[in-house]
Amino acid sequence: MESRSALDESVFWPKAPPIKMQGIKTKLIPFIRQNIDWSGKGRWIEPFLGSGTVLFNISPDRAFVADTNKHVIAFYKQIQKAEITADSARSFLEREGAILRQKGQKHYYGIRERFNAHHDPLDFLFLNRACFNGLMRFNSKGGFNTPFCRKPERFRPAYITKICNQINWVSQLVSARDWEFVCADWKETLIKTDKDDFVYADPPYAGRFTDYFNQWSTQDSLDLENRLKELPCSFLYSMWAENKYRRNNGLYKMFSEYEIRTYDHFYHLGSTEKLRNTMTEALVVG
Repeated sequence: MESRSALDESVFWPKAPPIKMQGIKTKLIPFIRQNIDWSGKGRWIEPFLGSGTVLFNISPDRAFVADTNKHVIAFYKQIQKAEITADSARSFLEREGAILRQKGQKHYYGIRERFNAHHDPLDFLFLNRACFNGLMRFNSKGGFNTPFCRKPERFRPAYITKICNQINWVSQLVSARDWEFVCADWKETLIKTDKDDFVYADPPYAGRFTDYFNQWSTQDSLDLENRLKELPCSFLYSMWAENKYRRNNGLYKMFSEYEIRTYDHFYHLGSTEKLRNTMTEALVVG
């Protein structure tokens, strides 16, 4: 893999993955790519896979990626094993989308109940793309509890095609590369690092909103930041720098000896308009 600092970013346009998630970094991919300086000899390691957008757009030859959200991991594992394909997803979404048009929210909540009982990855995809404002949220018992988006016509043919194209893109990537998807926390994941690896860490943003699957505290952030500084390999740490309300002074204090690069962008996903504001994102280059 060529060092990303040498790539021409003017010819690159990021693609969105099939899973939507608050804090998704698709629009920040060019900024992230510009700040990766890695030979590619080891593995790309992500302890917080999230939607997968960074992994898929960077597309390293080898990767070890993890998340505590078992449903995201199961979904991408099934694509990797060809148990979910663009064709199977299309058939599923056309069938369930037709019922949604007839029954509306009753069907959405029926799928949600079914998913919380059996955890089928295609049900997860349906809920993710039909829930309120793309907000992935789980209750204390691990049950998906985001309400319906109130759009019974959600799964129109063009929208289904868009999702299936995203699945096909991911399928092509995972079939041609040595990628391992695991359900694990960040501590287990970072133990696996070697000197030739590269870590991209994009944890939940403590102090801004809670995690989409598990709670994430200020202490968790501190523990992670200290561990990143001890890694045997290079890393990028993604964290919020400031918004119109406050500045993340703790970040600058913790990484005072590191280069911190920033980029302004707008969040479109969030439960309220208050959470959809311009955010200055930071990348700590380690």
